[in-house]
Amino acid sequence: MSRRRDVPRATAGERPPGKGFGRRGFLTALPVAGAGTALLGGCVSRAGAVTDVDRILSVSLGQAEDHPSYGALLDFGERLAGATDNRWGVRVYANNSLGDQQETVQLVSDGAIDMAVISGTQIENSSPRFLPMNVPGVFDDMDHQNRVMLDDSIVGELFTSLEPDMRLTVLGGFTQGSRHLYTAPGPIESPDDLSGLKIRVQESKIFLDLINAMGGVPTPMAYSEVYTGLQAGVLDGAENNEISYVTQRHYEVATHYTLTNHLIGFDFFLANTDLLEEMGPEDSRALRETFTETQNAFVEIWRQETEKATEQMRERGVEIHEPDPAAFAPIIEETGYAILQDEADIAMYEAIRAASEEAP
Repeated sequence: MSRRRDVPRATAGERPPGKGFGRRGFLTALPVAGAGTALLGGCVSRAGAVTDVDRILSVSLGQAEDHPSYGALLDFGERLAGATDNRWGVRVYANNSLGDQQETVQLVSDGAIDMAVISGTQIENSSPRFLPMNVPGVFDDMDHQNRVMLDDSIVGELFTSLEPDMRLTVLGGFTQGSRHLYTAPGPIESPDDLSGLKIRVQESKIFLDLINAMGGVPTPMAYSEVYTGLQAGVLDGAENNEISYVTQRHYEVATHYTLTNHLIGFDFFLANTDLLEEMGPEDSRALRETFTETQNAFVEIWRQETEKATEQMRERGVEIHEPDPAAFAPIIEETGYAILQDEADIAMYEAIRAASEEAP
């Protein structure tokens, strides 16, 4: 039986209550970008991230409007409207405007909002079963990652594992591309060059273990503080993909970018399970298929945007270094595998690696 329900509208400015607060009530309590925007149907411009449809689904996103995932979600909304004869569309709430990622996981679980994009490290807080998807060395590249994420024989059971207790369904997601190191003091060619350097990491065992193993000093810090940390010398470096490095202007305070390829990150796309059941088989299938189309297209979009970011890096005087793969690859693979303790996790890791070996 569906747990989704509507409740009376909240007064503007109220803090959204937690569990049990209905989707419409939660969303109408929030300021909406763009004048004249309707939450439940109506014609709104592309910039408003909604389409002229019977019902608009809310999507929470942590990234800003200039990030590739925002545009991809707009395209998803257009695809969905076309596939359902304008019965369904989406509105994207960027910049964590519906709350931080852990808050939005709970809100999607409750049905207060419909869907959300959640980072791999965050989804582990909901279920450690996702750990094998996030460890260093498990994916060779974005194409390998995308094949696995669309392979029901590998991820089908995992992606439905949150449904019974949390009413969350994973529909796929967006690649974060390859993550690399960037530093202020100088180039990184081997673990010896990282010795004693303070490298910003997410507060995650995966990243703490990895930077330690690579020779650096892992330093957890909020992402918003990385620029000033590098500028003040509190940090010697950080790790991220090319696009984030450029959009956050970290090239101004750390001019050496080393292609370590230590992790292929992923953002998971969650939907409320009751919503999918409420949509009915035809429209639910259309939503899944249109998101799969969007996910496939995003890989190429990310590749193109990475090339643009790399060119911008060169234009701004960033020194890009390509160390011998033998310097870091064995450390990355060994660290990733060592994190896995559960037999089921090891089995999934090995299935993912086998999918790489079977690729043409």
